[in-house]
Amino acid sequence: MAPADNPQHETRRVALGAARLRVGLAFVLILLLVLGVRLFQVQGLDLGGMAQAGLNKRLVTQQVPALRGSILDDEGNELAHTVQRFDIVVDQRLSGGETFDRYNPETDERVEDIPLEQGFEELSAILGQDVATLKASVLGDASFAFVARSVTPDVRNRVLAVGMPGVYADPTTLRTYPSGAVAGSILGFMSGDRRALSGIELTQDEQLTGTPGSRTFEIGGDGIRIPYATNEDVPAQDGQSVRLTIDQDLQYFAQQTIAAQVEDYNAEWGNIVVVEAKTGAIKAMAESTTPDPNDYAATDPTFWKPLSVTASFEPGSTTKLITMAAALEEGIIKPTSRFETPPTYTVDGQTFKDAFEHGTEKRTAAGIFAKSMNTGTVMIGEQLSNQQRYDWLRKFGIGEPLNVGLNGETAGILPTPDSWDERQQYTVLFGQGLAQTALHTAMVYQAVANDGVRLQPRLIDAYIDADGTEHEVPQAEGTRVVSEETADELHTMLETVTVEGSGASGALEEYRVGSKTGTAEAPSPQGGYDGYTLSYAGMAPMEDPQYIVVVTLQRPQGDLYYLVPGESFQKVMKYVLNSNSVPPSTGKPETYPVVY
Repeated sequence: MAPADNPQHETRRVALGAARLRVGLAFVLILLLVLGVRLFQVQGLDLGGMAQAGLNKRLVTQQVPALRGSILDDEGNELAHTVQRFDIVVDQRLSGGETFDRYNPETDERVEDIPLEQGFEELSAILGQDVATLKASVLGDASFAFVARSVTPDVRNRVLAVGMPGVYADPTTLRTYPSGAVAGSILGFMSGDRRALSGIELTQDEQLTGTPGSRTFEIGGDGIRIPYATNEDVPAQDGQSVRLTIDQDLQYFAQQTIAAQVEDYNAEWGNIVVVEAKTGAIKAMAESTTPDPNDYAATDPTFWKPLSVTASFEPGSTTKLITMAAALEEGIIKPTSRFETPPTYTVDGQTFKDAFEHGTEKRTAAGIFAKSMNTGTVMIGEQLSNQQRYDWLRKFGIGEPLNVGLNGETAGILPTPDSWDERQQYTVLFGQGLAQTALHTAMVYQAVANDGVRLQPRLIDAYIDADGTEHEVPQAEGTRVVSEETADELHTMLETVTVEGSGASGALEEYRVGSKTGTAEAPSPQGGYDGYTLSYAGMAPMEDPQYIVVVTLQRPQGDLYYLVPGESFQKVMKYVLNSNSVPPSTGKPETYPVVY
């Protein structure tokens, strides 16, 4: 029998084939199992993060800036405002090719094969840039480049509607100041990269800034946003608005008034401070030169900050109010106390004279104050010890920071009594040998106007959340400086100055006014003195004082006799009383006799 016909051999051959088939089938099954497990790992578990890595390549995250809070005046009018803007940017790596596809998410329509040149022509018409400039910005291999900066939302929408690959819009903001230079040195300003540099913008930056949000979405390889794909928004939290005590209209009027007088007198600078007597609220703090925060670089940096709180100077005779207050409160004098005032007065080897020539006069204390006599002031003040003189200046806030919320504020200069020389111990009685700001002067007169209670000056009235919730800044408790009786006597002495003395230039027809003038030598940077600082401080109406106005002129040119800061006081005080509907005075002025 041939081997091929052997039944046993055939059986073994069939069994061997079946075994091979089973092995092959097992191998295939194992391979399929391995592939299935791997496929499950990749598509189901993604242990290697391949899906996430792919998604990450398609995701774009944009920061959504918080809108900066506004700065408002006392009536809620916007002095500083933030508007939404967009930077048009491009990922140049996605912007090549000869055509592109345009997708409209509003209609869910897709237009294919639009010539790239057509896209550039459309962008040119929207952005006002020539095509060559646009191509230089859009084409290339950079991952990020600017195409246009700070465009309006309408322009942004039109740009994105073109659908140019790789072209996006980054949200940004633009800070604007609708009233220009009105209160410019108070508001401060922002840098081109939106950093706060000065004023309320700087000191209240944390409250104004807010918290940015974000927007995340997917794009395809052609740079076009994938509809219905990942879209995650984290909303921004807008900053708080800051409401000031400043009256915008009054601020404007005061700025115009002091600027005109500085120009007329060819002065170095001037300012006007207006304070509400019963609250300490600063209603105006006007400088003769004020920056427009929209273009602050156009103004001399000297005037970027308000000199009303940053520049200290010898105040001169406005400080005599403190000397009189101390002498009255200590029981040394009464307003009608009598003094024989000689042409010159010598004490401890130091001789003092007045700004006008006179013989020996019989003056009351009120008369000495009304005529602003240094001789008589020293005669009264020498009855106070040096420590008392210093303590009374401190009680009225001289040499202390006022902390109204502005950068660069100065406390002024008030040396301690142990450092006073033989002359300075007397000159401090009439405002020389010390230095203070215009706001310091205003707050001295505020304390007297407010029946002897000194208040903290207020510039910030409230913080307002984005949803409108207000957080008012509480008024700090006042400090009684002098008794009501002394304050009343000082009121009458101040009114006597206006009626019988040096303050006549600030008198008003319809309102009773109390006032005091001041003249001091202005120190030169080279040493010595090279000019004068003139002041006029007053309050009205005297039957119940509501407002304090202080005018300061630095180094005006001309004959001192004809330099009258009281004219600016008169204009601004009349404006503030009329605009706030303060009833005219009905009674006659109350005065003390000035001679006996």
